[in-house]
Amino acid sequence: MIIISALIVTACHSVKYQDLTLLQPSLSNTECKLVKHELGETCVSLNPQRIIVTEQVSLEALIALGLKPIATVDTAFIASKTNFLKGQMNDIHYIGKENQFNLETTLKLHPDLIIGTYGINANNYKLFSQIAPTVKLQNVHSQWKETLISLADIVNRTATAKTLLVEYQQRLEKLRTTLGEKINALEVSVGRFHGGNKVPAFRSQYSFPGSILTELGISMPIHQRQLIKNPDDTVVTLSLERIDLLDADVLFVAVDPGAREVFHQYQNSRIWQTMNVVQNQQVYSVDSSYWIFGSILSANAILDDLFKYLTQVKI
Repeated sequence: MIIISALIVTACHSVKYQDLTLLQPSLSNTECKLVKHELGETCVSLNPQRIIVTEQVSLEALIALGLKPIATVDTAFIASKTNFLKGQMNDIHYIGKENQFNLETTLKLHPDLIIGTYGINANNYKLFSQIAPTVKLQNVHSQWKETLISLADIVNRTATAKTLLVEYQQRLEKLRTTLGEKINALEVSVGRFHGGNKVPAFRSQYSFPGSILTELGISMPIHQRQLIKNPDDTVVTLSLERIDLLDADVLFVAVDPGAREVFHQYQNSRIWQTMNVVQNQQVYSVDSSYWIFGSILSANAILDDLFKYLTQVKI
């Protein structure tokens, strides 16, 4: 109890001490399997029913696999997956915002699994593990398929995940066939206006949307690729003076809630108006709730947008 209390104080969360009696992480009466992950090894129930996800990418993946978590977190800057997933979010509780968890609520929900990618770190992993078996998944944007398979394996939905990926691949092939020679000629840029720091950026070929375009066979502009040093460079922040780096044959712009006014200011700037992609009217505003981070549902939503817009582009 002393150790648990110290962890809670260290985490700077206010949890009533009497609520600590709710801690029941033991699986002594339940069969479990050992899962190795980035922060250690965890014995997870063979059929977890009360799952909490600590960020919205895992939330989306879990729903795609046909499992509804009992709780998740809200996000501060990207358009919430709540808007994207709509009716599939009914009856899911919230335990705070990303990295600002309400531990009292988490305790009272009696989870039998806590899982996530960037929502779990070395510090809160120790705390979460006192509440329920906790697993940290990898967080590599371009490897979202591998993350989906890993999550599916943990919750015994591997067959479902493989079916979803086969269907996605079929849609990708259909788009590739539809675009034909355009694929070799098009350069596509993906920009984002962040709701927190209020500045624009472009997503690299190693980002979530970049990996989908790369798999499709479409390149990002050479002037962007030259700035990318390694696969960890998923985003490059831009000043107004370098907003021209967004220029391409087609530009998709994801604008976070809270950044729309800034986006309009950039649109009215001289340098924005002189970009070829703007003059050619090939700038498309897209939803940041699925264009910036995501899993299989977001990937399919991006394909929907690519079908909608790229098939209209004339080269």
